[in-house]
Amino acid sequence: MTKSHTHVSSDPLQQIRWLTYMMFFMFAMTSDAVGMIIPELIKDFGLSMTQASAFHYAPMALIAFSGLFLGFLADSLGRKKTIMLGLLIFSASCFLFAFSTSFTFFLVLLCCIGLAIGLFKTGALALLGDISHSNDDHTKTMNKVEGFFGIGAIVGPALVGVLLVQNVSWTYLYITAGIMCLILALLAWRADYPDVVKTTEKPASLATTMKMVKNPYALGFSLAIALYVATEVAIYVWMPTLLKDYTGSWPLLATYALTIFFILRAAGRFIAVWLLNRYSWQGVMAYLSLGIALCYVGTLIGGVDWAVGLLPLSGLFMSMVYPTLNSKGISCFPAERHGAVAGVILFFTALSAALAPLFMGMISDYFGHVRYGFYLATGFAVILFVAMLFNYLRDPSMSALQENNPTA
Repeated sequence: MTKSHTHVSSDPLQQIRWLTYMMFFMFAMTSDAVGMIIPELIKDFGLSMTQASAFHYAPMALIAFSGLFLGFLADSLGRKKTIMLGLLIFSASCFLFAFSTSFTFFLVLLCCIGLAIGLFKTGALALLGDISHSNDDHTKTMNKVEGFFGIGAIVGPALVGVLLVQNVSWTYLYITAGIMCLILALLAWRADYPDVVKTTEKPASLATTMKMVKNPYALGFSLAIALYVATEVAIYVWMPTLLKDYTGSWPLLATYALTIFFILRAAGRFIAVWLLNRYSWQGVMAYLSLGIALCYVGTLIGGVDWAVGLLPLSGLFMSMVYPTLNSKGISCFPAERHGAVAGVILFFTALSAALAPLFMGMISDYFGHVRYGFYLATGFAVILFVAMLFNYLRDPSMSALQENNPTA
């Protein structure tokens, strides 16, 4: 198979990288602050945990829709146009938070934001393949990108915390993100994006994405990522509620548990570049997924008293799982199909992020306490470890990665 080639110069490439880093930073500011906002929604609107979790699963459902049905636009329209379209929709939706206090209207805006994220994220993920020189370089760049996402996940909840302490509405988080997003859209418009020289006459379409869903590599990596996401969202959506009434010996740790989780996750993603230079990605995935599973099992054994330490610690083990699996899944395909496969992976990512906390909320409501939802999350963590152990022992994607990345 003839490979696609990307023609870039060094200076524009560095600018594109930083634009991509900041897009993920801005996205994380809003998505990972949901756990801080949900208790306020329950108080202000008298919602159940299942109802309040719509603030998370509604935009995730639209990200899933956008990734699956619009992901091919990154290949057909081009990375730049797709990214700019997503950024502009995101910015406009964020600004509209200033004009309503209705929970229903907030959900509509979040759905628009989810649609926008699906557009610019698939474009950005496909772009990473264009600016990477090998499979290993792609994986390291993906971890750096997710490292900036991790930093945004620290800043977003911290900003919400400051706003609430000052008796200022949490909606200013979205207004701030809207301003940042508008600036990024202007910078993206002025930037010179690399051109992907395609080796096929047939343009990318929705049919291309549908074929990707049946591909064993796209499906396998997507399901593994879905398992990981189910364990991660349990932390930032429901851990604040789990630890809200904590009365043990570590009250300060409980107060800053979510911040500690995000700090460890961000730090681990930058450390991932060092790990990938020294160890096989298959082995690292197996050991890290084991660490995640042990943190969840320990939480079930020790209850909230153990959860206050183990759940934040899981962020260190989670750090490089998602970006590495995402990178390897995309790298199993040629560059002219990166947008479509990124859309498929994003669909399963967002679908898991939408359904897992929803099911946790339903289980928690049924049994009367949020801790019961973490039984489900523990099951996901254990299955993830089994999948990563299989990947370590059998390495099923080796041939596809070698075929599409001969210099990796």
